[in-house]
Amino acid sequence: MSTALFPDLVVNGETISRQIIAAEAQNHPAPRDKPGLAWRQAANAVAVRTLLLQEARRRRLTPDPEEVGPSRLETEDEALIRELLDIAVEAGPPDEAAIHAEWARDPSRFRTPPLWEASHILCACDPRDEALRGQAQARAAAVLEEVRANPRRFPSLAARESDCGSKASGGSLGQVRPGDLAPEFEAALRNLAEGEIASEPVATRYGWHVIRLDAVAEGQVLPFSAVRGKIAEAMEKAAWASAARAFIARLASEATLTGADLRTI
Repeated sequence: MSTALFPDLVVNGETISRQIIAAEAQNHPAPRDKPGLAWRQAANAVAVRTLLLQEARRRRLTPDPEEVGPSRLETEDEALIRELLDIAVEAGPPDEAAIHAEWARDPSRFRTPPLWEASHILCACDPRDEALRGQAQARAAAVLEEVRANPRRFPSLAARESDCGSKASGGSLGQVRPGDLAPEFEAALRNLAEGEIASEPVATRYGWHVIRLDAVAEGQVLPFSAVRGKIAEAMEKAAWASAARAFIARLASEATLTGADLRTI
């Protein structure tokens, strides 16, 4: 039954099962008090997929599933959509002047990875256990307060409080590069200046960390010749994505559609 919150989806006269939209909604997280948001996002996604499948069938394409992972083939619908986009969307490689202009816009964006020297005090916990997570967070906050009161005590506090083996070296992790640490830890380091301590404990899958950035060596700016290939690849992918959106927008503009809003594609 259609409601204002969960309207029926009809694409060019084809009514889409509500079970299909409900299944798709699992891929669109939304606040619990706004179930209609996930439904609308799912309906839009299903509407796009339906438009593409309808166009593929109109062109009488035959699905030829390809392997997309170990022992996994595309579904026939996935194969049809891929084949349609291969035919309908064109985006050639960027010319040399455009590639160089993209690099010259800000060469400092293209660097070797930075090198950090960092220290931390870990208050370990299983983040899935809310009670233990709260206790570890409170302990980390108390440790951070002590560190702020006397930053020189960081090594001794690490030796006393940390649940990491680095406690034996005053919390020092030595030199680390991007990818060596948990993403949340790395994000915190990127926002610190040398010698600075993070203003709040940082949560990772290991627990709560009091973090200090001891030193940083910024990556070296790379010459155009070293990054030209990656820039060209990124530009070609962006151009293809833009062309694909334009193709889908054209299909949507020509469609008779209820229960979804594709005007922002």
